[in-house]
Amino acid sequence: MQFGIFTVGDVTPDPTTGRAPTEHERIKAMVTLAQKAEEVGLDVFATGEHHNPPFVPSSPTTMLGWIAARTERLILSTSTTLITTNDPVKIAEDYAMLQHLADGRVDLMMGRGNTGPVYPWFGQDIRQGIPLAIENYALLHELWREDVVDWQGRFRTPLQGFTSTPRPLDGVPPFVWHGSIRSPEIAEQAAYYGDGFFANHIFWPKEHFQQLIGLYRERYAHYGHGTPEQAVVGLGGQLFVRPNSQDAVREFRPYFDNAPVYGHGPSLEEFTERTPLTVGSPQEAIEKTLTFRESFGDYQRQLFLMDHAGLPLKTVLEQLDILGEEILPVLRREFAAGRPADVPEGPTHAARVAAQRRRTAAST
Repeated sequence: MQFGIFTVGDVTPDPTTGRAPTEHERIKAMVTLAQKAEEVGLDVFATGEHHNPPFVPSSPTTMLGWIAARTERLILSTSTTLITTNDPVKIAEDYAMLQHLADGRVDLMMGRGNTGPVYPWFGQDIRQGIPLAIENYALLHELWREDVVDWQGRFRTPLQGFTSTPRPLDGVPPFVWHGSIRSPEIAEQAAYYGDGFFANHIFWPKEHFQQLIGLYRERYAHYGHGTPEQAVVGLGGQLFVRPNSQDAVREFRPYFDNAPVYGHGPSLEEFTERTPLTVGSPQEAIEKTLTFRESFGDYQRQLFLMDHAGLPLKTVLEQLDILGEEILPVLRREFAAGRPADVPEGPTHAARVAAQRRRTAAST
């Protein structure tokens, strides 16, 4: 089981002071959080990709390359890479390059994003979002696995005898998660390729995501990749913790009430009841996170959103200390307890290289 954090990189005013960080401060804060994530024992750091204010992470590979040079074991990921508006050839080459620089500590999450205008900014039609996601990933998948590619599709110029460079490290491409909050077509796509499915269920009630994950697991087995229980699932979550639950609620409430994504809507109490958001003590965070397995089955990756809504860097660093010292050890122990032996661990480059070598040896 892998645990980590993801960031959307929003530049939001602190509602308690009225001050917003500069873009420079926010970018530097994100890389500080990545280094802190490794320090406290987390496994994964993931950054979003956005091309509009108030967000700053428009170049995930640049940021992750910087972090790779300053960390040793942290898996570097995205949340998400825009498969609809990025050229698959550029994704193939950029992330293979990052994979080499990070010695394999790279995977990525494919998604369509949540900003409609990004489509025309990059010359695409939002009405073609699902077909773009399907076709572009089919090309990316082939580019990483075939040394010479001939390709013709609907949405880009054909390729003839093309080789993307560099080739994936050790002949094994980065692991891919397909992220979706609403589209069964994306769950189907993840299942077809035997890739991971990430349900960032931080906004909608769990019943919706139970249906998506259930579909993915069923179709994963249908395509012959394993049993439904062996499908590779990742989940989102949100935490704000203090030693005393009342202190956590009192401190976080103004950030929640004014957050661009969910402020001025349901109350904090309603939101924590219906979604994965935990605002309380470390024990409450542990107890709620453990219910995710009851709802979705054994899974492989848990990422928490902790640095949004204008929370100051100092506060988020304190949150990561609590997560690493008081919450993470218990979650690791409890999620490991009773986990079936045939349920896979979270994907790593080393494990995937070893699996490929075993397959090669068995076929010769």
